[in-house]
Amino acid sequence: MCDEDSFRDMLAYELRCGMSRREFGAGLGAGFAALLAGTAGAQATGVSSADVDIRTPDGSCDAFFAHPLSGAAPGVLLWPDIFGLRPAVRQMAQRLAGAGYAVLSVNPFYRTLHAPTAPENPDFNDPPTREALLSLARTLTAQRNVTDAQAFSAWLDQQPQTDRARPQGTLGFCFAGPFTLRTAAALPQRIGAGASFHGGGLVTDKPDSPHLLIGQIKARFLIAIADNDDQKDPQAKDILRGAFEAAHVPAQIEVYKGALHGWCMPDSKVYNQQAAEKAWAALLALFKQAL
Repeated sequence: MCDEDSFRDMLAYELRCGMSRREFGAGLGAGFAALLAGTAGAQATGVSSADVDIRTPDGSCDAFFAHPLSGAAPGVLLWPDIFGLRPAVRQMAQRLAGAGYAVLSVNPFYRTLHAPTAPENPDFNDPPTREALLSLARTLTAQRNVTDAQAFSAWLDQQPQTDRARPQGTLGFCFAGPFTLRTAAALPQRIGAGASFHGGGLVTDKPDSPHLLIGQIKARFLIAIADNDDQKDPQAKDILRGAFEAAHVPAQIEVYKGALHGWCMPDSKVYNQQAAEKAWAALLALFKQAL
C-alpha cells in the first residue's frame, strides 16, 4: 500500500527541490516553449487526440488519448506525476504520439476528483494545498494501481489505433515511477518496455517495495534518476541494478548529473531542457527496440 508516511516524505522532498508550478501560455518559459516545439513537430506528422472516459471496476476515469492520424501503433500508458493530468502532460502525450505511438495518459485520482487535480501555481507551503494533495495520494494503493493498469491496458487494446500484435509500453514520472513497475509486473505478457523518470519510492524497506516486483517483469526498462535523488539515497540504483540482473531483464539505470527531481516536467521550476531531451531520446530508443 502507498502509505501516508511515504507520501509525506516524498512531498517534503519535492518542496526542498522547489517543485512549484509555472503558468502555462505562449512564451512563458523555455520549458513549455520547447515542449510546444516538439508538439508542433508531432502535429506535422499527423496526430489526433481527444479526452476520453474509461470504465474501471471503481468508476469512470477521465483520460487523454493521442495517436497517429493513420494506421495502428504500439500502445503506451503514461502515468503523470503527483500533480496529475494537465496541459503539460497532454502535450507530452501528443509529442510521443507524433513519434508513432498510441498514448493514453490518465488521471490517477479519478475516484476522488476530475482533472485538474492540482490548483494552478500551487503553493506547497500552504497547509490546505499540501493536505489536499496528500488526501488524494492517500486514496491510492498498490492494488488499485494494478487494477487500473489492467483496465487501461485493456482499453488501449480495444482501440483500432492500437496495434495489438505489438507489446505495450508504460512510463511514469515522480510518484508514478513505481506505477510502471507494478504495471509491468501485473501484465508481463503485454508490457514490453517501461520507463521511470525521477521516480520516487522505487526502493523502500517495506515488504511491498516496488523493486521486489522486478522478478515478475519481462519488459526492458529505463530508470532515469535525478542527481539530488541519488544523493539522498545512493544505494537505490545499485539495488535496482541487482534486481534487474537477477531477473535477467535488460535495464538502463542512469543518474542524470545536474538534473534535479522533477527535471523532465516542462512546467516544473527545475525543468532542465538538455537533460529532459536526453531522457526523451533514451525513451524513444527503448520503445523502438522493445515495442
